[in-house]
Amino acid sequence: MRGWGMSNADPMQRVNALLEDVLPSPRVRQQLRLAAGLTQQEVADAVGVKRLAVARWELGQTHPRRPHRAAYIHLLKGLAERFPEVAELNAGSTTPASKRGSG
Repeated sequence: MRGWGMSNADPMQRVNALLEDVLPSPRVRQQLRLAAGLTQQEVADAVGVKRLAVARWELGQTHPRRPHRAAYIHLLKGLAERFPEVAELNAGSTTPASKRGSG
């Protein structure tokens, strides 16, 4: 695991990081943002990317890369706690950590 950011971490921490590195479906990402009354630009500014990146993430064209991925997942988890009815739309449709993209 040389070169991996958590190589010195406990194996359980590495496993937990992988489990937490899951995105909801693109549709749910958009619905969570809309439920919170946020614009794509506001999300982009908070995460540190361009608005077009957020638009592509919500369309499922690309997926956020580190370090933006962690910030985006954190935002989405917070919104899912705030709007559980929207998060339920996810119903097993997630984007696993192995699906990395640009943006």
